[in-house]
Amino acid sequence: MSEAVRVEDRGAYHVITLNRPEKMNAIDRPTSNALIAALSAAEESPACRAVLLTGTGRGFCTGADLTSVVAVPGEKRDLGKVIEEGWNPLARKLKNLSVPTVCAVNGIAAGAGSSLALGCDIVIAARSAKFLQAFARIGLVPDCGGTFLLPNLAGQARARGMAMLAEPISAETALAWGMIWAVAEDAALMDEAAAIAARLAAMPTQSLVMIRAALNAAAHNSFDAQLDLERDTQRRAGYTPDHAEGVQAFREKRPAVFTGAIR
Repeated sequence: MSEAVRVEDRGAYHVITLNRPEKMNAIDRPTSNALIAALSAAEESPACRAVLLTGTGRGFCTGADLTSVVAVPGEKRDLGKVIEEGWNPLARKLKNLSVPTVCAVNGIAAGAGSSLALGCDIVIAARSAKFLQAFARIGLVPDCGGTFLLPNLAGQARARGMAMLAEPISAETALAWGMIWAVAEDAALMDEAAAIAARLAAMPTQSLVMIRAALNAAAHNSFDAQLDLERDTQRRAGYTPDHAEGVQAFREKRPAVFTGAIR
């Protein structure tokens, strides 16, 4: 694994840490590839049932590492190709990961770094954290799923304000706008995020992933289409071993012991 991405195997969950503090954890292509590899390794591990994503140093992630781009005077780059080869695979991997994800946002989450954080299932931010969509400052548009995540989490008006004015918002504002789950004191951030990851790792994994997929689909489904999706998803959930265990544990008045098994 690249030194730019550290992975700590805690048994039931993996902690994946962006580790370029001198760059405020800005992501270049090797770092993006390493992050995708770390996420893939987590979902391929039989024991891993959740992922906790965070960053080292003063910031979570400031998005793309613009210093890694070699500028040639007068040359125009195909940024669509950059997105298709780099950011889109990362956004898709995170969105479709077969285990639930938690993000602990320490410091600034800017540009694609903000989208990366908001793409996780549960986001907890340090009180000092800030979220910034800075693309308009350099004549670009939000990527890494930003144009999908912002309006669906914060609403159209707030999404437009964030994206067009390119001004940072505080962790408290992000919480009030429904963008994140919780705010923690800086010193307690990792402990609280780890507790959430451990809790998710002990829950019925397939159910959690199905919940994520169903909630995501609601952004574009009609009411009738969503009802059909709920029917089909519930059918699949009902066949999982964890559903049987949950019902049996309820009948026996004991804590359920979930395994996350598909069948």
